[in-house]
Amino acid sequence: MTAEEIREKYLKFFESKGHKRLPSASLIPENDPTVLFTTAGMHPLVPYLLGEKHPEGSRLCNVQKCVRTNDIDEVGDAWHLTFFEMLGNWSLGDYFKEEAIAMAWEFLTGKKWLGIKPERLSVTVFKGDRDAPEDTEAADIWRKAGIAEKRIYYYPKSENWWGPAGETGPCGPDTEIFFDTGQEKCGPKCEPRCKCGKYAEIWNLVFMQYNKKADGTSEILTQEVFEPLKQKNVDTGMGLERTVAVLNGYNNVYEIDSFVPIVNKIKELLPHDGDNLSAEQVKSMRIIADHLRAATFILAEGVEPSNLGRGYVLRRLIRRAVLNGFLLGIEKKFTSKIALTVIDIYQKAYPELSKNQEPILKKLEKEEEKFKKTLEVGIKELHKIYFYKVKESAGRITPEEKITKSPEEIAKEIGEKLFFVYQTYGFPLELSLEEIKNYFGEELIYKDEIKKSFQEELKKHQELSRKASAGMFKGGLSDASEMTTKYHTATHLLHAALREVLGKHVEQRGSNITPERLRFDFSHPGMMTDEQIQKVEAVVNQKSRQKLPVICEEMSPEEAKHQGAIGLFGHKYGDKVKVYSINSFSKEICGGPHAQNTDELGHFKILKEESSGAGVRRIKAILE
Repeated sequence: MTAEEIREKYLKFFESKGHKRLPSASLIPENDPTVLFTTAGMHPLVPYLLGEKHPEGSRLCNVQKCVRTNDIDEVGDAWHLTFFEMLGNWSLGDYFKEEAIAMAWEFLTGKKWLGIKPERLSVTVFKGDRDAPEDTEAADIWRKAGIAEKRIYYYPKSENWWGPAGETGPCGPDTEIFFDTGQEKCGPKCEPRCKCGKYAEIWNLVFMQYNKKADGTSEILTQEVFEPLKQKNVDTGMGLERTVAVLNGYNNVYEIDSFVPIVNKIKELLPHDGDNLSAEQVKSMRIIADHLRAATFILAEGVEPSNLGRGYVLRRLIRRAVLNGFLLGIEKKFTSKIALTVIDIYQKAYPELSKNQEPILKKLEKEEEKFKKTLEVGIKELHKIYFYKVKESAGRITPEEKITKSPEEIAKEIGEKLFFVYQTYGFPLELSLEEIKNYFGEELIYKDEIKKSFQEELKKHQELSRKASAGMFKGGLSDASEMTTKYHTATHLLHAALREVLGKHVEQRGSNITPERLRFDFSHPGMMTDEQIQKVEAVVNQKSRQKLPVICEEMSPEEAKHQGAIGLFGHKYGDKVKVYSINSFSKEICGGPHAQNTDELGHFKILKEESSGAGVRRIKAILE
């Protein structure tokens, strides 16, 4: 079966079970600073998992675009991907474990659907600990469904506990379903959590029973840290690419129908035979395929390569792809050619790709050219500054050159210097070592020590970065605190005030809301004047003082548009949306949460107005 066939089978199955089909949400989380990208299908549904009523009902399903970068260093193996499509179905306080497991079993084994032989499936459940009980209920339901006792495995939180998506939010025990690929066991204790390749996880059913609060940790479950949700929910996730691969008997995701054209395009660009590659070359080719597929989808959302946040992730993906092209000997520009292939494959399912084709290709070419220049500068810098030390560590010193440091000290210093080159010029360690090897014609004597020193410097840098951004990812959709709801409402007033003061060309380009402040990005060609800032503040505060009710209505996207509601109509919505109106002043499509009346907000004050990119301005504001 192809990816398209499985997509459609999945959605039709759950529609037959009373689920409403939703379109994929954007890769950029709306009003949620807890994560940079949408990492799971449940992410856009967090307010509804916490109890807010969804306009489409309590049974939902969709195919969600996702980006995860926590396993980026694993990309290039058989299964890990940065961008992937997640098939998901949800129960918002409707059915729970028994029906969720029964439906999963029917879809997987039913002849009308996927038709997998039951004996090829194994499941895992939460084994419990001092804070949370063993999920005996899920295990009993699996036995009734037809899973043999020997194929039910009990694992701790590290394996069978899901969430939250960010620092806070819905979470709970899960049960994972594994497909036996037919590969030989790696040993007598081979089981689903082995990484040997015999078992491939294809579906995860999450039973959301708790909400993790900001003062908790994911390792401890106590009443003070996790609170029971008002409603019990089911959230499931089935990775489309992995499912297509295992059902077709492939041993990696790069053999599926939606990856083959991308891989073939890369092979066309190679200066050598693309069918006789070493393991390292195969890995490089897979990294290019994965990273440029992900970059193409991220660029389609309007993200620009930069050194911060999403832009940094995007830049890293593009540069890693270019680097691996360099290692494969691809000399000509190639990123836009791969992107064209990606667009061709996915434009039917995701029309935003073809709609944004021109800017996608231009940004890729610009970033590729920029990084290639960086590589050239990095190589020159290596030769110019550091090769005496490399020469010294390799034992190639002349009699008159005296060693004043131990070999370990020299290796440490080289590692530090190579990290400086990496930080300054974006020149990766593996390429530095490759260049050193080419320069001297042999491996360095202290290569492992140099790598260790580099990694130590990298770890220091990462710790500093984490400390610097410690306050960045707070709040989010899972935070329904009083202040957060106020800031959500204030953002609507700000948006309307900006359009009134600056003009109707103003459109939202992103927002970030925490209990302490709001940040709002919007389209505008130049810096706001002090007078304009004061006018916007005055308009928002005037509306607050007028004690205007905040009204929520459910309607079709067409009706919302007809009524003049502001929304991202370039994105697909479901059949119904929530529209929040503040008198005749503001009308927006939004998922909430919001205040009941504008007099709850307090005094609105703009702290800063600055650039956030070409043609985009950013306002930071507080409520006093």
